[in-house]
Amino acid sequence: MQKMKTTLGWREWVALPDLELASIKAKVDTGAKTSCLHAFNLEPFEKDGENWIKIWLHPNQDDNETEHQCEARIIDQRSVRDSGGHEEIRYVVETTLELAGQCFPIELTLTNRDSMKFRMLLGRQAMLERFIVNPTASYLIKQPS
Repeated sequence: MQKMKTTLGWREWVALPDLELASIKAKVDTGAKTSCLHAFNLEPFEKDGENWIKIWLHPNQDDNETEHQCEARIIDQRSVRDSGGHEEIRYVVETTLELAGQCFPIELTLTNRDSMKFRMLLGRQAMLERFIVNPTASYLIKQPS
């Protein structure tokens, strides 16, 4: 028997508990393979023999004053092409996503999205086998508390 998939709107509130982000608006982007998180400053460092990164971000839409700092283990560096066709090497981290009562690991690339409306993109890999998208709807899922 196939499990029912939760329907998401084109934008939703999500939580990233490992990064101590209780809620952040995400654009649900079926055109993006990997999810992406805004970071205006990145500082790689070593912790217990592993590569980690300190991340500074502006978590709130239309607000470049409020800052949040967090850390994550680097799992990769990849060449990523944005919607404008520009290619850049980005750090990739794995973190927990909380959405629609589910918690599961996702990969996030890190890049400066100050000029973009949404601080996070939720890509296809994170949605695979869990969600379907209604592109005419918004905020179908309750905001994480």
